[in-house]
Amino acid sequence: MHSARVGNAIKQTTLLNLGAHFDLPQAHWPALAQHIDELVNGQRSMLDTTLPEQVQAFAQRFAAQIIARTPAVPSPGSVAVAPSAPVAPTSTQPLARLRNTPSSPTHGAPSKVGEQARYQEVDLDSLELVDPRSVGVEHAALSAMRQCGLHDKLSELGLNRPQIAAAVGNIVARMAQPGSELATHAWLKDTSGLGELIDFDFDKMDLSRLYRASDALYKHRDALQEHLFGKACSMFDLGQTITLYDLSNTYFEGVAAGVSKAKRGHSKECRSDCPLVTLAMALDASGFVRRVQFFPGNASEPTTLKDMLTGLHAAPGATVVMDAGIATQANLDWLREQGYHYVVVSKLRERQFDPSLAIEVQSAGNVTIKLQRVLDAQGHVLLYCHSPAREEKDRAIDTAKASGLEAALTRLHASLNKPRGTHDLAVIMQRLGRLKQRYARAAQHFDITVATDPGGQRVTAITWVKRIKPGSAAAHPGVYCLRTTLADQDNATLWRTYIITELESVFRSLKTDLGLRPVFHQIDRRVEGHLFISVLAYHFVHTLRLQLKGHAVHDSWSTLRQTLATQHRVTVTMQRRDGRTVHVRKATRPKPRHQTLLTLLKLDPHPGRTHRVLV
Repeated sequence: MHSARVGNAIKQTTLLNLGAHFDLPQAHWPALAQHIDELVNGQRSMLDTTLPEQVQAFAQRFAAQIIARTPAVPSPGSVAVAPSAPVAPTSTQPLARLRNTPSSPTHGAPSKVGEQARYQEVDLDSLELVDPRSVGVEHAALSAMRQCGLHDKLSELGLNRPQIAAAVGNIVARMAQPGSELATHAWLKDTSGLGELIDFDFDKMDLSRLYRASDALYKHRDALQEHLFGKACSMFDLGQTITLYDLSNTYFEGVAAGVSKAKRGHSKECRSDCPLVTLAMALDASGFVRRVQFFPGNASEPTTLKDMLTGLHAAPGATVVMDAGIATQANLDWLREQGYHYVVVSKLRERQFDPSLAIEVQSAGNVTIKLQRVLDAQGHVLLYCHSPAREEKDRAIDTAKASGLEAALTRLHASLNKPRGTHDLAVIMQRLGRLKQRYARAAQHFDITVATDPGGQRVTAITWVKRIKPGSAAAHPGVYCLRTTLADQDNATLWRTYIITELESVFRSLKTDLGLRPVFHQIDRRVEGHLFISVLAYHFVHTLRLQLKGHAVHDSWSTLRQTLATQHRVTVTMQRRDGRTVHVRKATRPKPRHQTLLTLLKLDPHPGRTHRVLV
């Protein structure tokens, strides 16, 4: 409570209602009230080691809320105005007095301070910086959401204001501080200034609301995907002529016994020891998500294509780009029936690459790529592509595999001369079979001979000769083959059609930058909601990055996030000569690199209003 003399009467006003579920023991209430009063009036340091840690935390939180809700002192411009006489609190009770009652409307403390001068006489030794909250990433994220009309769309879908705030909190947290919903809840309450930017008190929001917001986002996933992709098409003038389709998976922490899609399979992150869930994505060539769907961890890649592309309403003659694992003959036939063109990585084992017949194109990194065009019997264009970087990688892998196989063969041959070494033909052949399976990439280039005694049962020697198989990857390191129905396009255009739509960077961003992995949830809808939040976060990250790329800024999101995260909102508290306290809350000045990004994105360099309070 705040008590002040108004005329001939003492008027009491509730500054803060703590609700019905305030969990601090009642024995600490007087100390808490006193400390809140001292903090608001700048009479004691924020840190008071004589008080329990819980009391200090509550006092700092509630003092910040009271200051934020106190009417701001209007700025008179640059004209110095003498401050009016203060309204003195009575000495009979402290400024803050606790009330533990069911929640009721909270009213700011009335104060008739009049106009205050911008120039104040303060005690510099009393200056404190209080309640720093991050706002840099949050400010950029909210700008992308506003451009995409997310708030209006969520409202149209029936979400109320607290639900929208929780949904926005989930997505922004995934962009700024990826983690579980539990970690998001703590970040929103203790670290982020998002609540100030959207005028919502996350301190009062319980964890269950974040989970329900996740459920709501996933429930409306089709409408949200259609809306956001439509906005992206409008903002960036997308042609919708290319669709990239691919799958990845992520793993669960724990057994995930209650999750129907948690299945064992081949993990692309080398975590086949864990249950997996598969994420299928259809993207536009510019990298925006058109549709996302979740499948069991053991889903067969080829069976998902038709389900994902049906209903996308692609333009006639649109092109689908996909990897070899999805490009079965049945899928290719279906794509042709539906009027699609396609570009796929060919499974052909025999390469016909002839450098003398190839043309050269320059990649974005000024690397020379060689391209050779061949027509197959079905009228497809086979485009053989040679990359120097890929050649270096292929040679390193082939050398390592060949060395490993030769070392194993040497050991197996040497064991024939050891006292306890086996000579049994069946055992030796079994061991050779295992080696060929383990080093399959190298084994095709080795002719291995097993010599036996006249009886044909005991092995006497193992010899081998390495011969590179013609037409193989080892014979043409750095060469891969694209197969396409786009026979009318030139070689350079075909190659760029494939290269600009690679999904590796998208999945990498989702997994490393946006918290897609691992999954901790044990309920189906929570698993899908968690994954979908990362997909939504990716949309807004990609919106920001594409806008910056238009200004030749090609930084990764992790680099951009590190730059943006340096800006905070902070309260400066100072005492005046007359004993009153000045609180000014505003954003810190952005660093030069941050300022450049804000200028390119056309954002205010000082997110949130400046709030001045005289107590």
